[in-house]
Amino acid sequence: MAVSERRLIDALRAGEEWAYETMILEYGGRLLAVARRFVRNDEDARDVLQAAYLNAFRAMKEFEGSSQLGTWLHRIVVTTSLMRLRSKRRKPEDFIDDLLPGFQADGHHLEQFADWSASADQLLEQEETRKFVRGCVNQLPDQYRLVLLLRDIEERSTQEVAELLELTPNAVKVRLHRARQALSTLLRREYQTQVAAVSS
Repeated sequence: MAVSERRLIDALRAGEEWAYETMILEYGGRLLAVARRFVRNDEDARDVLQAAYLNAFRAMKEFEGSSQLGTWLHRIVVTTSLMRLRSKRRKPEDFIDDLLPGFQADGHHLEQFADWSASADQLLEQEETRKFVRGCVNQLPDQYRLVLLLRDIEERSTQEVAELLELTPNAVKVRLHRARQALSTLLRREYQTQVAAVSS
């Protein structure tokens, strides 16, 4: 950044137009990617980002600088995304049950089920798997997808996720466990589909 963060924050608080343009140029791409991760739709992501900027501009005078500006803006985008999803909430989707492990009468798994050892953020760090994993994450119903994104990608605490989603901490833990299991199934199925397509 050509201008120091301190000077940029002071200019934003003073309402200087160049500071708003600089903030949007500096952080816009990253923040749009965050919004896309949550709302899954480019048009909605742009709307979320615009609303997040408005929220940030209104709150700029209260910004204490205890975190970096980019971190603060990131939080605002996440919160704005969740508010948008909440306002569009539909009937909860139940198809995740098909993605959870099944059991035989003797208690053994119906299929070989690998233990989930890598968190979603570790997989996303690997460039070659990023698009593949995102596609699978996006297939999860919102009630599970959001918990997974907030805990494994955003690295929020269980308590923070509970507050953001208006759930109990226990409900967050249950949904996260189910989301990870379902994601593991989706990853395995998608991978097998791709291998079969390449082989044929």
